[in-house]
This record gives sequence, C-alpha cells and structure tokens, in this order.
Amino acid sequence: MTAAVAAVALVSGCANRSASSAVYSYDQAQREQIVRTGVVTGVRPVTIQNDKSSGAGLLAGGALGGVAGNAIGGGSGRTIATVGGAILGALAGNMVENRVGTTSGLEITVRLDNGETRVVTQEADVPISVGQRVQVISGNGPTRITPM
Repeated sequence: MTAAVAAVALVSGCANRSASSAVYSYDQAQREQIVRTGVVTGVRPVTIQNDKSSGAGLLAGGALGGVAGNAIGGGSGRTIATVGGAILGALAGNMVENRVGTTSGLEITVRLDNGETRVVTQEADVPISVGQRVQVISGNGPTRITPM
C-alpha cells in the first residue's frame, strides 16, 4: 500500500506546466491574442527550471527508500537501515524531481517592426535563428514567439 501511494505521488510530481510555444492550456484556447511581427536579433540557450516543486519526489523517494531499508537486517540494524534508506531515498527522489523539472529553452530577442525590442524565453521545441522573421503572440496568457 505504501509503495502504491509513493508511486502515485512520484507520478504526480512529474506533471508540470509547458513553456512550449505550441502548447496552450484549455483556458487559453479560443482567446483573441495580439500578433506583432519582427526579426530575431538574438538567441541564447537557457535552462527553464520548474519552480513549482511539489515535494512528491522527496516523499516518494523517502517512502520507497524506507521500505527497501526495512527489508534489510533485523533488530536495531533494521531500524538504522530503514532510516538510512528513507534519507537516501528522499535525497534521490528530490534530485529526480528537480532533474525532471528542467527543460531546454531559448531566450529570444526580437526587434519588432515598430522599432521596439522584446525578449521572450520559451521551450526550445521550435528552431528559431537570428535574422528570422517571427510573430510575437501575446494576450491572455504567456507570450510566444513563432516562425512566420
């Protein structure tokens, strides 16, 4: 039972919001947005960190580590193994959650046709390069840059 709860907690911790220019939430669909056009003047690779850590990796890792440690030895050795397993499992689970919560991204600088400059960071799922004509889409929700 404990392992099942831990597995559910671990899976729920893997869900995160998308920083992709191609992913819209249900609430963002069918909403009018403003489109401006321009030319990309800079592209810098970045790492996007999910700052909404749920702690599920920590909890699931601790629970699984404790269960694994409890299966080792007997008496006071079992207690030490259980506590040690829980601590090591929690650390490992937290590291996994943090690693799963990162995405490769691009910081894109655009000189709009009206002369203004905008910088948007988004997931690196669509190739964007310097000199490319793009659309800067903004409105109710995140701003996105898409190729023309």
